Amino acid sequence: MQNMQLKLYIETSVFNYYFDADRDGHGDTVRLFEAIGAGVYEGYTSVYTTDELKNAPEPKRSNMLALTEKYGLTTFDIEEEANRLSNLYIQNGIIPPKYRIDAAHIAIASVHKIDCVVSYNFKHINKIRTKLLTERINVKNNYRGVLICTAKEVLDDDSLSGGRLA
Repeated sequence: MQNMQLKLYIETSVFNYYFDADRDGHGDTVRLFEAIGAGVYEGYTSVYTTDELKNAPEPKRSNMLALTEKYGLTTFDIEEEANRLSNLYIQNGIIPPKYRIDAAHIAIASVHKIDCVVSYNFKHINKIRTKLLTERINVKNNYRGVLICTAKEVLDDDSLSGGRLA
């Protein structure tokens, strides 16, 4: 069987880290985008991300939005199945209603069978409780769990490079 590239969903916080050289994850984030551009990984995002990026001040807004084209990220549209799944995360108290878009990032990745959600949002997305409970909801609704990790975790795991999770 041919190895497929690892599919990565890049949520909003990662775009910010790309341009913030003072953050610990900046270098890893730049390297991850470059690896996506080089075809080591498949990169995805959504209109939720691009809508959030549009709220940033210029010139950062234009620079962040340009990353999707520069590195060839596929952008998913809003769809009913992902909305249904994100509502389940909220109804089950995993993500607060005020942060609905954070739930949508995980749901979109789940619906599209993306391997990892790359996130530096440690408040609602990249935390143990969210990882465990979204997986439970996913499995209960006939989706597999999606890994949630940082750029460094993707880059440091040689077993993931160029490979696809089962």
